[in-house]
Amino acid sequence: MQQSILERACAGDEAAFRALIDPYRRELEVHCYRLLGSLTDAEDMLQETLLAAWRGLPGFQQRSSLRSWLYRIATNRCLNAVRDARRRLPPEPVPPFTPPEPTRRGDLRWLQPYPIDQSDLADPAPGPEARYAAAEAVELAFVTGLQRLPPRQAASLVLRDVLGFPVAEVAELLGVTPFAVKGNLQRARASLDRYRGHRVPRRAAPDERDLARRFAAAYLAGDIDGVVALLTDDAWLSMPPAPHQYQGRAAIAAFLSASFAYRGERRTHLLPTHANGLPAFGTYLDDGFRPVATPAGLIVLTPAGDRLSGITRFHLDALYPRFGLPRELTISPAQA
Repeated sequence: MQQSILERACAGDEAAFRALIDPYRRELEVHCYRLLGSLTDAEDMLQETLLAAWRGLPGFQQRSSLRSWLYRIATNRCLNAVRDARRRLPPEPVPPFTPPEPTRRGDLRWLQPYPIDQSDLADPAPGPEARYAAAEAVELAFVTGLQRLPPRQAASLVLRDVLGFPVAEVAELLGVTPFAVKGNLQRARASLDRYRGHRVPRRAAPDERDLARRFAAAYLAGDIDGVVALLTDDAWLSMPPAPHQYQGRAAIAAFLSASFAYRGERRTHLLPTHANGLPAFGTYLDDGFRPVATPAGLIVLTPAGDRLSGITRFHLDALYPRFGLPRELTISPAQA
């Protein structure tokens, strides 16, 4: 049956091509996201990959599996895109209030969340050499670390340690020698450990939902002490594409104080969702006059046991529908 579909697709049958490719769409998009760190760029690269596959399918000689062939196309499209990414960074937003001095200024302004839940995280049949579980390999800390690696190192690590392709196949996919792949892997693993601080992989726990609820209650109430009490001592607050980053309870409290003061009497509303396999909230802000609230940033929480080690607020309101969130929130009289 698969061979018959392949033959029809090679002959130009678009329905057969869709049937052939559709099982790989999601995993290819996740692959592109890991390498690019951007949902919008990953969507673009997926479309480029499928277009290249459609055009190149008649020349597919089946020397490798269809899946490997698609990964070759997707990986090389992403590597080409990374070369241009530094020249088209999103503009740095101007805060509507004067924020306190940040702990540092981040440089990964293109970083975006990915709409995926724990229940939808399994990579299809990862090879026996995979070192990272699918859940860990899409978390923000992991994806952020990948963005700091040289592109070929990142690609080698994802193909080998996340997807489990053998070294020889990774070398073929990247057009390099197995020796080069081994060198890339050695350097990439050491660098990724350094960027992530040798972080122990998070394992989802039932009480994460309670942790998220407690955060939401404190945040909605403007209870800075309540939010800070949920943080680890070395927690980070980041706000891509804004570069301001704050580490530690005191620094985060100072930022929240300025942010909540700017919010004033306007009411914040939170809708739960998930991003990168982590609990998240779409935030909305109303003006007290109209019966609607408009998007005000997607908050992604990074749990660490019974505390939060990270709060990342993405100022990317146009992406709300991708996370199952409405473009605006209707406010009932009881909420006003």
